[in-house]
Amino acid sequence: MKKFFLLAIIPFFLGCAELQQIADSLPQEGVGISNTEVAAGLRQALDFGIDKQVTKLAKEDGFFNNELVRIGLPPELQKVDKTLRDLGMSSLADEGIKVLNRAAEDAVQEATPIFVDAVKQITFTDARNILLGDDTAATSYLSQKTTTPLYNKFNPVITTSLDRVGATQVWTNIISRYNALPLTNDVNPDLADYVTQQALQGVYTMIAVEEKQIRNNFAARTTDLLKRVFALQD
Repeated sequence: MKKFFLLAIIPFFLGCAELQQIADSLPQEGVGISNTEVAAGLRQALDFGIDKQVTKLAKEDGFFNNELVRIGLPPELQKVDKTLRDLGMSSLADEGIKVLNRAAEDAVQEATPIFVDAVKQITFTDARNILLGDDTAATSYLSQKTTTPLYNKFNPVITTSLDRVGATQVWTNIISRYNALPLTNDVNPDLADYVTQQALQGVYTMIAVEEKQIRNNFAARTTDLLKRVFALQD
């Protein structure tokens, strides 16, 4: 592929000097690394992120013990949590938070096949754009491709999980006791939707963690392919 074609995928608003600098850093056709290898390297990086980070979230306490992604209470229920703790019912509040995270952990088990399919669809042009993008360009690509199908997979699993682990009863108890307090406004959030959105955010957060490591930490490039491909963006 010739340099002028590579330039075509760079945002048009860059100045000529910047374009030339980028062009000079990219391999010419038949020299160095091929488009096929670039795409394979990006796929490998995403596969590593999915395998190393997302699978952790699917384990017990994968969300709950991870400060980056632990699911707290929605804004509507934060006042409930504070009131319960102020009244000496911290254990009840803690139980309510834990069941939300358990539901997310159950749902994430459904993510891998959807991610794998999206990674397989990365084209040469996608790969070049991702490689020359910011520290989370690959994660953003996955988010664009998978948010809707993941939501559709996660939501029913989370709904079932919330019922199975007793979240419905727990939160009915919590909210009922809160709503019975004087001078409070009744709350009734859609917990399944909230947990689904938070679970999605957590998944992409952890993939981004791995992507940043591979982009910025040479030691994280654990294969020859990753070293060769990501050397282009150093």
